[in-house]
Amino acid sequence: MRPRRSDAPLSSQHAAAHSGGDEHALAADDARRFKHALRFSLAAVALMWMLFLLMDGTGWSLPWLGVFPRRLDGLFGILTAPLVHGSIGHLVGNTLPVLILTTALLYGYPRAAPLVLVVLYFGSGLAVWLIGRPAWHIGASGVTTGLMFFLFVIGALRWDPRATVLSMIAFFLYGSMVWGVFPSDPEISFESHLSGALLGVLLAVLLRRVDPPLPRKRYSWEEEEDEDPTLHPTSGRVIDQEPDRRWPNTRPLGDTRHDDVRRE
Repeated sequence: MRPRRSDAPLSSQHAAAHSGGDEHALAADDARRFKHALRFSLAAVALMWMLFLLMDGTGWSLPWLGVFPRRLDGLFGILTAPLVHGSIGHLVGNTLPVLILTTALLYGYPRAAPLVLVVLYFGSGLAVWLIGRPAWHIGASGVTTGLMFFLFVIGALRWDPRATVLSMIAFFLYGSMVWGVFPSDPEISFESHLSGALLGVLLAVLLRRVDPPLPRKRYSWEEEEDEDPTLHPTSGRVIDQEPDRRWPNTRPLGDTRHDDVRRE
């Protein structure tokens, strides 16, 4: 029995197999990265809920876990304020933003994410301690506002496919956070939102090149063009391998013979 012959050259088959392997490896890496991002975000949400249920179940009032501006006893809240919520509605309102935006950050920008999270978590609390109104400031809204601004701005600056998609998701889901940076309700800490937003924009500008863009997917027809020597390397047009009969002294492009060179 005759072996079946493929229409594609052997080198093209090898290139296609190599390309398929690369795509499979990229897909597997994407899946691992997304699972890691989701696990971290779920852990953060679980910690917020556990602390709230502990406070609600025991009847403890823990205002000292918040930030009180320009008071020494209000400094400790920089470490804990994003985890503390005053009501079930407050906690529910922050649960999905924390889950979605943190997952998007860790998935899209794994190298920049640790610094972004640390700066937003502690930096927004420190800014509130410096500029906030004299009251207890609690909740994760400063962090989530910073994440939304970071994802939106860095997507606009980088303009690669993944960054653009994450930027659009963040803005379409939580673009209304923009209004939170303005004072409206005296019970809402606009200072947290404002400090988070400013830090998010600054981090996006500074860290926009930390994570490399995804390699562009190569299609099979592009690989065939690379294998075909009769195609122009940039335009893809077929190069005529025969000399122009109207000009008998011309040679095909790429002919390196020097028959007309006179030797001494």
